[in-house]
Amino acid sequence: MAIDLADLRACLALEPVGEGVVQGPNLDIGYHRVFGGQILAQILTAASGAVSDKSVKSVHVAFPREGDAAKPMRYRVTMHHQGRTFATGEVIGFQVDEGSGAERIVAVAMVSLHADEPGLHHSSPPPDVGGIDAATERAVDLIPWEIRVVGDVELTDRAAGPPTYRWWMRAPELAGSAGSVHQALVAHATDLTVIGTALRPIDGLSEADSMNKIATAVTSHSVWFHQPLHLDRWLLVAQEAPIIAAGRAFGRGDIFQGDELVASFAQESMIRPLASG
Repeated sequence: MAIDLADLRACLALEPVGEGVVQGPNLDIGYHRVFGGQILAQILTAASGAVSDKSVKSVHVAFPREGDAAKPMRYRVTMHHQGRTFATGEVIGFQVDEGSGAERIVAVAMVSLHADEPGLHHSSPPPDVGGIDAATERAVDLIPWEIRVVGDVELTDRAAGPPTYRWWMRAPELAGSAGSVHQALVAHATDLTVIGTALRPIDGLSEADSMNKIATAVTSHSVWFHQPLHLDRWLLVAQEAPIIAAGRAFGRGDIFQGDELVASFAQESMIRPLASG
């Protein structure tokens, strides 16, 4: 289901609802489950709001259970360490049962933050994928900004192909937005295409078969921010998913801005065939 950027940014407007707890609305994606990318974005926003002099350098999230789209997500932020340049905290994403008041944990995250500082520098170059104009414009559900796919790859294609996927993205409307907003929205986007990439080598299956022939769910997701990034300018996402085994898939990716590596991510997911008949 398509969403717009205003709806996604509205999810980042977290409101305090208790000591160290903030709450945000859910995206309406026409499904009972809260989208994991939204949760990633809200976790980054909650952590950034708790530490004003540092930016997120990494987030590692486990998803023990799905969230109910009919209930708002809440996030409890606990900072375990705040030093001169580094800080480490925990963010628990949960929902509250209206009847009993019991908390139902949806996401558990460890977040590391860092104050930018000068030092040694080396960055591997991006892969040679040709120019942006050579890529195919594509509308991607749940990513409400410009997308161009390298090689015209379609993740709903059931023909077997290599477990790779490369694409450009840009949201010019974000010019002038805080760096934490760019980070949160990039994290949101990294959650969407890894499972489809992992399924590419399986002839006769694609991400279009989720909930029909296969059950899929993200179980953990990590994002590392190496340098400041700007989603209002073109970013190249280069990802691969080297294995599906034992009911799980693993994928990873790098994000480049110009000639610089600015972020990386990795995801593990459940991929389980559904019984026929």
